[in-house]
Parts: sequence; structure tokens; C-alpha cells
Amino acid sequence: MSNWIEIGGVDDIPLQGSRIVATESGNVAIFRTVADEFYAVRDRCPHKGGPLSQGIVHGRRVACPLHNWVIELESGQAVTPDVGKTACFPVEVRERKVWVKFA
Repeated sequence: MSNWIEIGGVDDIPLQGSRIVATESGNVAIFRTVADEFYAVRDRCPHKGGPLSQGIVHGRRVACPLHNWVIELESGQAVTPDVGKTACFPVEVRERKVWVKFA
């Protein structure tokens, strides 16, 4: 568990919102869906590098605020017809705390 980092409490991330975590390799956006699921992806759209953390969350997807590319939060994959992928990180919720594993 050495690479797991506690991000904060579940309630620190709003439903259908995100929180940014700064890492040495760039920002990571932690998303919370309306179904209370948590996902972590690189805060950079594969299209033009837009900040995904500022996008609109719908279901298990986020729409980039720059050009409306839709990214799957589970895989980081752009939704067809767009192509590309952003990095994803494992997330766990333990005792109402959100943990992310950075490799």
C-alpha cells in the first residue's frame, strides 16, 4: 500500500464534481459521480489538453470544457468518434476517506 495516498473525505468532493490533486507528473482530477462512485484521471484531455476537472460529469463520463470531448472515467478513453486516452489511477474509499494509488 506504499503508493496509496489519502486525498480527503468523501464529502470533500461534490456529487458530479471533482477535486484536483497536484502530483510531480501533473494534476490528477478525482471525480465523484451522482451514484457516489469515485474515479481518478489525469486532468488533461487527450485532444488539446483541456482541464477535465472543469468539465461536466454525466454518468461515468466527463465532457471536456474546451471542445466537448467525452472521456470515460473508468478507462480514460475518449468516446467514439473521438480517439485518445488519458491516464487513470485506482481509487478506493475506506471509512469515508478517498485514497488514490499513484504508481
